[in-house]
Amino acid sequence: MMNYQKYKRFETVSLKDRTWPDKTIEKAPIWCSVDLRDGNQALVTPMNIQEKVKMFKLLVELGFKEIEVGFPSASQIEYDFLRLLIEENLIPDDVTVQVLTQCREHLIKRTFEALDGLDRAIVHIYNSTSILQRDVVFNKDKDEIKKIATDGCALVKKLCDNFKGQVILEYSPESFTGTEMDYAVEVVDAVLDVWGASKDNKVIVNLPSTVEMDTPNVFADQVEYVCRNLKDRERAIISVHPHNDRGCGVAATELALMAGADRVEGTLFGNGERTGNVDIVTVALNMYTHGVNPELDFTQMNDIKRTYEECTKMEVDPRSPYAGQLVFTAFSGSHQDAINKGIHKYHERHQKQWEVPYLPIDPADLNRQYEPIVRINSQSGKGGVAFVMDTVFGYHLPKPLQGDFAKIVQNISEAEGEVSPERIYDTFRNEYIENEEPFQFIYQKLTDISEDTENEYERKVELTIRDHGEERTIIGYGNGPIDAVKNAFNDNGYHYIHLLDYSEHALTSGSSAKAAAYVQLRAKGTSIIEWGVGVHPNITTATIKAIISAMNRIHKDMREAA
Repeated sequence: MMNYQKYKRFETVSLKDRTWPDKTIEKAPIWCSVDLRDGNQALVTPMNIQEKVKMFKLLVELGFKEIEVGFPSASQIEYDFLRLLIEENLIPDDVTVQVLTQCREHLIKRTFEALDGLDRAIVHIYNSTSILQRDVVFNKDKDEIKKIATDGCALVKKLCDNFKGQVILEYSPESFTGTEMDYAVEVVDAVLDVWGASKDNKVIVNLPSTVEMDTPNVFADQVEYVCRNLKDRERAIISVHPHNDRGCGVAATELALMAGADRVEGTLFGNGERTGNVDIVTVALNMYTHGVNPELDFTQMNDIKRTYEECTKMEVDPRSPYAGQLVFTAFSGSHQDAINKGIHKYHERHQKQWEVPYLPIDPADLNRQYEPIVRINSQSGKGGVAFVMDTVFGYHLPKPLQGDFAKIVQNISEAEGEVSPERIYDTFRNEYIENEEPFQFIYQKLTDISEDTENEYERKVELTIRDHGEERTIIGYGNGPIDAVKNAFNDNGYHYIHLLDYSEHALTSGSSAKAAAYVQLRAKGTSIIEWGVGVHPNITTATIKAIISAMNRIHKDMREAA
């Protein structure tokens, strides 16, 4: 047995009249990317300056207005990176860079040296306030820990006197989730007082889940407690910085926003220490799927993922929400069938609202293609095969044909594993379109004889075929093209065939348009039923080819039965 008694729950807050459960997320928060600091320090191989510049430009393109660019007082490469951004004028006017520093005098002074020349910056100071760190790391009491925070704030304020640009203060009680809530509020209020914060001079109060210690609802209670118990809520921008140690970073962030948070710090795809930071891509697109403007642009998801992977040397997991290779992929037959029907209904009804089973977001919104949505293996069914043939190749297979062809594909998948769309298409052509033995179409001439009073039929067809290698012309009459062709075979010594089903549609548009015809035949006197498919610019020719294809398949069945 695992020794679960070794661990205990950390009780942090009791909020009996919480209000956040009745709230919904109605607008995007202020987003701050920490990919270049928190995310970078978690990489096996941190980014070099060129990669940092590339990542910074990506974050700007995505729409981030606040970007934490590093810890310039603690790392020379981060100091040099910030100087490069400033000196090469790479920071847009509407973007504010953020720098991190501990509440230590020499680090704060070095930070201001790195900021020289900026018009505006967020200076993010922090010190740990948790019970555990007070005890085992700093060996200081509550007043001593609070003094570290207020002294750091006072020094930043003093240095602002000689700084030509605007400084926005951010303070984090690090390990907030392991701090008593009344004490966390006490420390934050003390910092706000020293800074002289007001409604017109707000401080960013960042509440980091430095280590995720409890369920998301507890974090929401903690955030709401701070929002309700600060001396003046209006002088603070409440920010959260969730980590993902319990795998609940996204949920904790969403509930924190419902609890009153104004701002979110996180990273693309959740890169960060241990199990990572909160995944901003997921949080933002979750909002998007609820009709909320995320104010970040993820329309080129594949390009975003590519740049991220190049800069971080990390791969986005195939199951990562919205961006993973497999997140819009269905192997299950019932899922494939529902997706296939849902997409058809969505287009048929010209719906404004996206409603497709198993797809909470339209992959096209992220510039993801429909081709890989359905992938075929031994678990797939007719719906999946039909979806591939329709969306990738333009063939709208009749429902009975879907089942007929799906059995063929399933046999292949059971023997070989996953079947690619190209393999499916090649198999379809070989089975239903290009099967030309023993009969092969050569030429047809259709004549309107409706004015011939001596003939009871309206159409005459002269059909030239190759029959077991020999060319032959047969004639048939009927009340329409299909009837005439069927009678041409039935009246000239071939296995008597009965037409069970027929449909057709255009494959492409324009001058080179082709038509696809689907015919289901039964050989009279038997239980043998087969489908044939014909493709040709002329719909009558396509139909004749489909009939011949079905006859070839019947012939094969009868030969094998014998």
